[in-house]
Amino acid sequence: MFAYCADPSTLQGFAWLTCYLTNGKHLIAYTSIGTVLLLLAITAPTALAFGFGGAIAARSRVAPVRWFGQGYTAIVRGVPDIVFFLFFVIALDQALEWLRHKALCPDWDEPIRQGSDFVVCTAAKLPLSASPQWVHEVYGFLLAVLTFAIVFGAFAANVLYGAMRAVPTAQIETAEAYGMTERQSIWRILVPQMWVYALPGLSNLWMILVKATPLLFLLGVEDIVYWARELGGTKGVIFEYPHPDWRLYYFLALLVFYLSLTQFSEVVLRRLSVKLSRGQATFAGERQRKATT
Repeated sequence: MFAYCADPSTLQGFAWLTCYLTNGKHLIAYTSIGTVLLLLAITAPTALAFGFGGAIAARSRVAPVRWFGQGYTAIVRGVPDIVFFLFFVIALDQALEWLRHKALCPDWDEPIRQGSDFVVCTAAKLPLSASPQWVHEVYGFLLAVLTFAIVFGAFAANVLYGAMRAVPTAQIETAEAYGMTERQSIWRILVPQMWVYALPGLSNLWMILVKATPLLFLLGVEDIVYWARELGGTKGVIFEYPHPDWRLYYFLALLVFYLSLTQFSEVVLRRLSVKLSRGQATFAGERQRKATT
């Protein structure tokens, strides 16, 4: 980045450090912070949508829909996260390629399963072998987002289901007595009030999601954990900027990053809790009413 970085062998002290921290690999590593934040920004609302759908399904009066909602929550919550992450991504990727293989290569006469190998025709590959590198990276990232959303959506569904049950049934009955349909009472009475009950559980779920982002490393996405291990490892004399094992310092930087992110989240969630409690028949809402009188 700097002109004096052209010959690393002539650098010492602070000049060496500035060139080292601004070399090409570090600049790529800094973008991985954006990868983590983008994952959180996309996964959180997606998982919330999955959770809301699962909670509504679990409350349904139609038995198959209710079984689906309850089964989704029970199965995903009952499987260890790391097992689900490792299995689901591979299974989903192979399922998509199998469907494409059946549609695009009907004349294929070889078995798809060949021992431990999964072999499909070239046209069925996802993404295609000739696709640019960014396509492969985006595809892997989207698979990771979907996996995160399904897993955390199941936990969100359980939280939202409990929050819906916490809303006093007398209010729902009153709404129906005033002539509201079931759908109107859900969207105008139940949903607006359930968030204050759901927020503590959703807050914990958000913190767990933040701490789970290093699982991107297991899914093949080059996140900040990958780069901390890659850049912090011992570098010999064949490297432009050789150094001993600095992984401790890189992982300490990760510690600062995650603690800062969780602290910022705490502030935002606390303010959101105050806003949602305003006017509600809860302890926090009652405390706000007393404070204004």
